[in-house]
Amino acid sequence: MPELPEVETVRKGLEQKLDNFTIKKVEVCRDSTVAFPTNKEDFIKGLQNSILYKWNRRGKYLIAELKKIQNENIKCPLEKSLKNNGFLVVHLRMTGYFKFINDSTSPCKHTRIRVFDKKNNELRYIDVRSFGQMWWIKQGLSPNKIIKGLGSLGPEPFSKEFDANYLKKVISKRKKSIKAILLDQTIVAGLGNIYADESLFLAGISPFREARTIKKNELIKLQESIVNVLKKSIGSGGTTFSDFRDLEGENGNFGLQTNVYRRTGKECRKCGNLIKRKKITGRSTHWCQFCQK
Repeated sequence: MPELPEVETVRKGLEQKLDNFTIKKVEVCRDSTVAFPTNKEDFIKGLQNSILYKWNRRGKYLIAELKKIQNENIKCPLEKSLKNNGFLVVHLRMTGYFKFINDSTSPCKHTRIRVFDKKNNELRYIDVRSFGQMWWIKQGLSPNKIIKGLGSLGPEPFSKEFDANYLKKVISKRKKSIKAILLDQTIVAGLGNIYADESLFLAGISPFREARTIKKNELIKLQESIVNVLKKSIGSGGTTFSDFRDLEGENGNFGLQTNVYRRTGKECRKCGNLIKRKKITGRSTHWCQFCQK
């Protein structure tokens, strides 16, 4: 599943490519991709004639601010002629990705949503496993209340709230493994399997440690490791290990630089001993038993 760095890479790509992209036509190829409103026709009508004004990210969610031109006949600066039209929220899930197409072609069988502008440029949403979802939240409704997962997210890893004191507070009485804690989106937004493994390795902490046993100085290092790993991956455009694709159809480069993730049986880059793999809460976990205590 795309994690924070991949979703941030997509957000940046959408922001750069879709400068004031005005939706003139919407085609829903798979009804189940539309999570809200329940009637796909309301979804289509809600998006039509909307400008994809600004793209944000919250955890693994993409959030587009939508605007509409109030009166095209009045001559005034674009900013002053716009009114809010709610939000388009997207969760890519396992295999969802966007592709920008200048010269529109017939869609592949995995195409779920097609959005066109007046020049017939197409923003195509493709999803092989069809777990991804979209919501049009009209003006006046709260995305956090409509989308349960969005409203329950913990702090962003790059926020001031996410520090060692916060981690100490939320894990002080928890018997779960620190790896399971890091995968909990209500504790930290956007972190997933790949970057949890990499962050724990960088911090020198075993993924199997009970969260409550981790000391303050270790939490300081863990918080710093999470931020550093995520920043490095964002700079590399994400990881090749997920099904993530950017707007050009390319995957990331971070997979070439992992220390433990999917390196089972290979030598640790620090100590030379072999990387181990074992499941925690159903997720494959990779670690070095000598470097991580």
